[in-house]
Amino acid sequence: MSNKALKICYDFPFFLDDELEEIFQAHEKVSFHKGDFILKEGKTANEYYILEKGLARSFVNDFDGNDVTINFFVENEIIIEVSSLFQRIPTQENIVCITDCECWKFDFETFQELFHKIPNLREWGRAWMSQQLFIGKQRSVEIFTLSATRRYLNLLEQKPHVVQFAPLKQIASFLGITDTSLSRIRKELVSHPKKI
Repeated sequence: MSNKALKICYDFPFFLDDELEEIFQAHEKVSFHKGDFILKEGKTANEYYILEKGLARSFVNDFDGNDVTINFFVENEIIIEVSSLFQRIPTQENIVCITDCECWKFDFETFQELFHKIPNLREWGRAWMSQQLFIGKQRSVEIFTLSATRRYLNLLEQKPHVVQFAPLKQIASFLGITDTSLSRIRKELVSHPKKI
């Protein structure tokens, strides 16, 4: 089995070819339609997915019942709710497809078997988790230290598919601003691109 998304996600220098092959074989190809939920609040995650094609997002409902975007998942990224999957607890998050999505599913039981069987998978997992902790920390700091315009430009640079396909309201909630503010920022960028 040869697949670009799997190769990108499991790009780790110590994997042997036969280990990668066994890991790749453990994934199952699945498809979702736009609007399908990959995970719903109150359920316990039993798998994670590698997104081959499409765009998805995770969101929570705040204390007023507003839908707040936590993350966007783009091609070649892992769609996962870590605490639910590994702590075996119901999630507070929803993960939904913004577009039709094609994914590679890796169920928890099979992952656990291979995790104990293949030491390099454990090392890959530690490296991936460290990277995610860094990304999460950086994002929480940037909410306070960067302007809304700069945060929008960073999103545009890092995940252009989000700006192309996600509704304005979802992008605004991810950036921690109102959709009115985001509309103003976008207008300013179009009319005064040199100022930024």
